Amino acid sequence: MARAQETYGKKEREKKRLKKREMKAKKKAERQANSTSGGSLEDMLVYVDENGHFTDTPPDPTKKVKVDAESIVLGIPKKEEQEEEDPIRNGKVAFFDTSKGFGFITDTENQEKYFVHVSGLIDEIAENDKVSFELERGMKGMNAVRVKKV
Repeated sequence: MARAQETYGKKEREKKRLKKREMKAKKKAERQANSTSGGSLEDMLVYVDENGHFTDTPPDPTKKVKVDAESIVLGIPKKEEQEEEDPIRNGKVAFFDTSKGFGFITDTENQEKYFVHVSGLIDEIAENDKVSFELERGMKGMNAVRVKKV
C-alpha cells in the first residue's frame, strides 16, 4: 500500500506554520510578563505642562492661564471690514505672444506675475509696455483683465 507523499513544499509550509505559532505564543508570554496590571493609576497618568509637552509630574497651578469661554470663536471668524483697495493695478508686460494670444504682466507693487489673455485686452499691448489692469479669479489663479496701455 502506498503511503501519503509528503513533498518538500508541504514540509516547508508545515515548518513555517509551526514557527509562526511558536512566535505568537512567545509574544503572548512576553506581553503577560510585561503587563502593567496591578500598577497604580498614578503610574499610568501623563500630564501636559504649560508648554504643551508631556510630563510625569503634575503641572504647577500658579502657571495656569484663565481663558474666557466667551472669547473663543467657533467656526469661521467674521471678515472684518477693511478699507477697499484700488482694484486698478499698474504693471509691465513681461511676455506677450500675439500669435497665441496670451502673456504675463508683472505687477509693479508686489512683483507678482499675472496671466493675461487677448480676450481681456482693451488696447493692443507688446512686451515692456506699461499697463493698468484689474484682477479676476481664473481657473488656475488670478488673471489680468481690462488691460490698458498707460
